[in-house]
Amino acid sequence: MNRLRLLLLLTPFASTWAALPSVGPNYQRPAVESPAAFRDTDAFGPWKAATPADTAVRGEWWRLFADPVLDALEARAIASNQDLRAAVARVDQARAAAGLGRSAAWPQVAIDPSLQREQTSSTTNNVVPRDLTTTYRTPLTASWEIDLFGRVRRLTESARADAEASAATLEAVRLALTAEVAATYFGLQGLDRELGLLRDTTGLRRRALDLVAARLRSGAAGELDVVRAETELATAEAETAALTNRRSSLQTALAVLVGTPASEFELAPSSPTAAPVPPPAVPAGLPADLLERRPDIAAAERALAASNARIGVAKAAFFPAISLTGHAGFVSGELDTLFNRDSRAWSIGPSLYLPIFQGGRNRANLERSRAAYEESVALFRQRVLIAFREVQDALTATRLLADQAAAQDRALVAARRATSLAQTRYDAGFVSYLEVIDAQRTSLATERASTQLATQRLTTGVALIKALGGGWSSTAL
Repeated sequence: MNRLRLLLLLTPFASTWAALPSVGPNYQRPAVESPAAFRDTDAFGPWKAATPADTAVRGEWWRLFADPVLDALEARAIASNQDLRAAVARVDQARAAAGLGRSAAWPQVAIDPSLQREQTSSTTNNVVPRDLTTTYRTPLTASWEIDLFGRVRRLTESARADAEASAATLEAVRLALTAEVAATYFGLQGLDRELGLLRDTTGLRRRALDLVAARLRSGAAGELDVVRAETELATAEAETAALTNRRSSLQTALAVLVGTPASEFELAPSSPTAAPVPPPAVPAGLPADLLERRPDIAAAERALAASNARIGVAKAAFFPAISLTGHAGFVSGELDTLFNRDSRAWSIGPSLYLPIFQGGRNRANLERSRAAYEESVALFRQRVLIAFREVQDALTATRLLADQAAAQDRALVAARRATSLAQTRYDAGFVSYLEVIDAQRTSLATERASTQLATQRLTTGVALIKALGGGWSSTAL
C-alpha cells in the first residue's frame, strides 16, 4: 500500500508534466487577406468598427423588425427545431469527448476484487497433487502515463478545440435557422399582399365583365370585348389559385422550421393592406470584424486548431511512452484472514515503450496529419472569403434595391394613372376595351412587382444580418 500511495502522491506532479514543452507546432491562426472596407455602404452612413459592444446587433437580431408574430415564430423554432436539437446533441458529444481527453492526464485507479476456486490435476507429470484451494483477492490498481512529450496534452488540446468548433457550429445552425424562419415569414407576408391584390383585381374584373355584358346587350359593345373580359377574369382567378398554392408550400416549410407537423400548423394571413416594414439599417463595422462575429468562421478556425494539435499527437508517436503501473491489496486463502497484515501484496513499476520499426506507419500518420492541417487552413481561408462575399453581396443588393424601389414607386403611380385614364376613355367611347385591359395588366404587374420588391428588401436585410453573424461574438466560446 505504501508503494501505491507513492503512485497516488505523484498525481500533483501532473501540473508539472503539463508545463513541459509538447512536441509538434504550437497553434497560431493563419493570416488572411482582409479588405480595408466594403463597398456600397452609403445607405448606412459612416462605416466604422462596431464598438462599443452595446451598439452591436444582439443575438435576438429579429427583434429589429419589431414584429411580435416573428418573435413568437423564432422562439418556437429555437425551442423545437429538430436540426437545432441535433446540433445541441453534437455539442454535448464534443464536450464529453473533451472530458475523455482531459481524463487521460490523470492516474486511472480501479478496484477489482475476485474469488477463485482451483483444483490441480493429479495425473499431470511433475505436479504434486493438491487439494481444492480457494483464493480471495481485493486488488487496487493504478496506472498513469507520464506525458513527457505532450501526447496527452495535444490530445486534450485537440478535443477542446473540437468542442469549441462544435459549439460555434451550433451557433451557425441557430443563425441559419432563425434567418430562414424570418425569410420564410416575410415571404408569406409578401404572398398575402399579392393575394390581396389579385382578389381585388378579380372583383374588379368580375364587375367589369358584368358592365361589358350589359353594354353588349345594349349594343354599345361588341362580343370581342366580353370575351376579353372573361379571359382577364379567368386569368386572375388562375393566378390567385397558383399563389394560394405557393403560400401553402411556404406555410408547411415554416411548420418544419418551427418543429410542428404541417397538418397542425397554420399562420393567419397578414392584412393585405398593411404596408411592409422597411428593413432596418444594420451598421456592420470593418471587414476584419467578421473574423470574430461569424460563427461559421469561428468553427473553421477551431477545427484548424484541432488539426494543428493532431500534428503533435502524430509526432509524439516517434518518442518513448512511459507508464507507471501499481497494484496493491490483500490476497488470502481464507476469508477471515483476507485483511490481515500478512495478507498484503503489492507491485509497482514503470514500463517503457520505444518504437523502433513501424513499417513507416508513424511517418505516414504524421504526413497525413500535416496534410489535414493544410486542408483546414484552405477551408478556413475559403470560409473567410465567402463571408466577405456574402456581406458585400448583401450590401450591394441593399443599395440597389433601394434605388429600384424608388423607381418602382414612380412606375406604380404612373400605372395607376394610366388605368384611370384608359377606363375614362373607354367609358366615353373613344377607345376599345383592349386599351383598358392593357392598362389594367400593366397596373397589376406593377403592383405585384412593388410587393415582391418590398419582400425582397426585407429578405436582403435578413441576409445582411446573417452575413454579419447576427450579433454573435466568438468570445462566447
